Amino acid sequence: MREVHKYPLLSREEEAKLAELYKKDGDRDAFQKLVTSNLRFVVKIAYQYINYRLKLLDLIQEGNMGLVKAVEEFDPYRGVRLTTYAVWWIRSYMQDAILRNYSLVKMGTTQAQKKLFYRLRKEQARLEREGIAPRQRLKLLANRLDVREKDVVEMQQRMGGRDVSLDAPTSSDDDKRHIQFLADDAQAVDETLADSEQRTHFKRILEEFSATLEGRDKSFFDQRLIAEKPKTLQE
Repeated sequence: MREVHKYPLLSREEEAKLAELYKKDGDRDAFQKLVTSNLRFVVKIAYQYINYRLKLLDLIQEGNMGLVKAVEEFDPYRGVRLTTYAVWWIRSYMQDAILRNYSLVKMGTTQAQKKLFYRLRKEQARLEREGIAPRQRLKLLANRLDVREKDVVEMQQRMGGRDVSLDAPTSSDDDKRHIQFLADDAQAVDETLADSEQRTHFKRILEEFSATLEGRDKSFFDQRLIAEKPKTLQE
């Protein structure tokens, strides 16, 4: 993680100039500097999500994709810093990765489901601190989070329960299988294709960005930041 700190932070003026160069001319050098100068920001945000069952380096990889998207979309004429704009993209990519990997059974990634996923843990902890009895918590959680009690129970099961085989029987004296009770929440074909196309697009951008680097910078970016199995510092 120390490697990201060797890239200097940009002043507001430097950032605006580079962002204009990229916006007007697609300047790859400007793009590179905008990305590398904010890598430490991605790492900082990643540490906020390390309790959600995803490795830190995996979070950083997803955050880097969000940062790349933010640099692509950033409008230098709106008078805000890149980090202010990028935080939404970085968090969004990390949160989607957490939801994809949290359970064997794919969890939904709608805004409502994301909101419930992240707020539920905080509200449960708050109720415990307030000394609310467990049997009284369900209704309070549903009211505070503005969702149905059924939604709270479902999310609690996903967050706290272990993954089971979908083909396993529901009980020892029952021939019904878990898969028979799953709602058909499968992602629509067009959404799946759109997601695949988007990830392919960003993979190409990252490869193009990697091609602009040299020597140690390139090795660090390829082997530590975007590799499927990132190398450790010792390696």
